[in-house]
Amino acid sequence: MRPLEGLRVVDLTRVLSGPYCTMQLGDLGAEVIKVERPVEGDDTRAFAPPYQGDEAAYFLSVNRNKKSITLDMKSDAGREVLWRLIEKSDVLVENFRPGAMDRLGFSYAAVSARRPTLVYCSISGFGNTGLMKDRPGYDVIVQGEAGIQDITGPADGAPYKVGTSIADLVSGLNGSQAVLAALYAAKITGRGQHVSVSMYEAVASLLSFNASIYFATGESPKRRGNAHATIVPYETFEASDGWISLGVANDELWKRFCKAVERPELTDDPRFAKAADRVRNRDILVPIVKDIIKQRKRDEWLPLMDAAGIPSGAIRTVGEVCESALLRSRDMIAEMPHAGKGVGIVKNIKNPMHLGATPLDTYTAPPRLGEHTREILTGLLGYSAGEVDELARSETI
Repeated sequence: MRPLEGLRVVDLTRVLSGPYCTMQLGDLGAEVIKVERPVEGDDTRAFAPPYQGDEAAYFLSVNRNKKSITLDMKSDAGREVLWRLIEKSDVLVENFRPGAMDRLGFSYAAVSARRPTLVYCSISGFGNTGLMKDRPGYDVIVQGEAGIQDITGPADGAPYKVGTSIADLVSGLNGSQAVLAALYAAKITGRGQHVSVSMYEAVASLLSFNASIYFATGESPKRRGNAHATIVPYETFEASDGWISLGVANDELWKRFCKAVERPELTDDPRFAKAADRVRNRDILVPIVKDIIKQRKRDEWLPLMDAAGIPSGAIRTVGEVCESALLRSRDMIAEMPHAGKGVGIVKNIKNPMHLGATPLDTYTAPPRLGEHTREILTGLLGYSAGEVDELARSETI
């Protein structure tokens, strides 16, 4: 048993923030029914190449543990199907622009009137109210607007976006957490509620100590590349054949580092003796550390640092991580047979939550477009085979 077994989720999301949210719920055991447009489906089915067989690799990354039905929600017959599904479900998640669900006839007020216990989650770019509610929520735009790009990148260069779609992903995580909180509240109150997540606010919340620095000083933190504002050396250094990160975060670790790299004279240098000294003299110290690290290979430094108790790590490629002995030893690679043409086995990194009594040990491949339409309409919603055939003829499904 997984913790959300018996819970049913209507998934009206597409692209990344919403699908990532509903995938979390599916991993936790909920039955997630993904409602997609006939013919085209979720936008990310076309985010390719690369493909795996006849499926876009992008779509395969965030849609495991779901069922797919196709439905024209703009038609009367399609809306009736959706109402039947909502009335048999516990959660609805959508990430349309604010106002779109109202125009379709499925606003929170309308849904709550017919299904008052349902938890209704909306994920948007800039919130469902306020000055920018009508702006679309694209990850790179939100990263810039919410301040993350301004503190990411080299000190003397252009701002960088984070290498993964952090705005979408953290919004999806916040969405799934909000849904779980609302479900818990519903156990007590007997009623669902509307929960909303703004991608902008989700990213702004990640500013954490950077925002605190501004509130304390009135000055915006500047880009520092891989350097830390208040700890030195605490950044990335190039070895002779790759890159490593060091986290020499206190005076004791500094002494150990000096001993490990066989530079004891640095321990006694008054410019570097205390943490504050090292910060003040970073422009002198960092080049010294760079020269030291450049003298050996990456995989020579890492065991030496481990032996000395100094936090360190390699800068690994995505391929190295996906093939790593560490992930394998933790059984963190899901291998899911897929029925699509030429797809074979779909691999994903598993959900990182480990629950001792209710483990997340079930992983099914992302669905083919409309793979479960007939099964859900006849088995769950009570349509006859003839009625389903008529819905197909009218292109409702």
